[in-house]
Amino acid sequence: MSQIQHLLLITSQDLIHTPAFDRAAALAHAMQLPLHIVAFDYLQALAMTGLFAPDQIGQAREGYLQAHRQWLTEQTRLMSEDGIEVTSEVVWVQHPYEEVLQFVHEMSLALIIKDAHEESALSRVFFTPLDWQLLRDCPVPVHLVTNAFNPQPRNVLAIVDVLRSEEQDIVFNGEIIKAAIQLAKQCDARFELLHVYDWTAMFAQNMCVDVLPLATGIYQALGEAQRETFAALAERNNVPPDRRHFIECNPLSGICDFAIEHKADVIVMGTVQHNGLDKLLGTTAEQLLNRTSCSVLAIKPRQAIRH
Repeated sequence: MSQIQHLLLITSQDLIHTPAFDRAAALAHAMQLPLHIVAFDYLQALAMTGLFAPDQIGQAREGYLQAHRQWLTEQTRLMSEDGIEVTSEVVWVQHPYEEVLQFVHEMSLALIIKDAHEESALSRVFFTPLDWQLLRDCPVPVHLVTNAFNPQPRNVLAIVDVLRSEEQDIVFNGEIIKAAIQLAKQCDARFELLHVYDWTAMFAQNMCVDVLPLATGIYQALGEAQRETFAALAERNNVPPDRRHFIECNPLSGICDFAIEHKADVIVMGTVQHNGLDKLLGTTAEQLLNRTSCSVLAIKPRQAIRH
């Protein structure tokens, strides 16, 4: 494995300059890291026809790939002129996630960057697009870009869940905060920390009139406990009081509204692997990609952007 950390930009086979290109270039500058760009190509029609005419299709496939190599070479030339150390390659592969894991094993990756592509709910249930595989399973931090109005982020928002009780989960919250603070420092961006207390779940479980007073008391006690835990977490990580935000509402709506109000360019949050129904419905990070134009930087436990 290479000891020099890299950024990995995964681009599409459409030969277009997407927001992820601008974000990757800006982060390569800010983090002072080399950038490697890979395009995963695969055409089912070519692959199937090749079963009957392998020689001719082999030439057609090579011509197809060469056009993509030339386009990527031009993109890397433009980035190089801006002072970025950048390389690129085109890979013919049907299942790109396995190829991503090869990059993870062979290179020291600080971050994987990719444009976020929306899929229908039906597609998510029956298929696992690369975006979702990266969010759920990739062992290194993943940055899914929805837009690059500010190629170099100006506002970084960290989301934590203080319901985590075990020591490893508390450490995970610390990693999320440290990753967000470091990204903000590297990009000279503003940092904000947010926790959303989900009072809707409490009342949804206790709608009976007879237990409503009890539920209200429990809600208030839990809310105060979470507020204290959040304050302690922020204090341990040296987050200034004016950058701490504790709000009470539905988490998904609260995060989206806060991100819009504070013009967040990147939401930094943790993701854990889900099984069963949770995997089908998607994590909060996945849902956020469909609800807000803000890009998401997802890290797993014991991960952080290091440089």
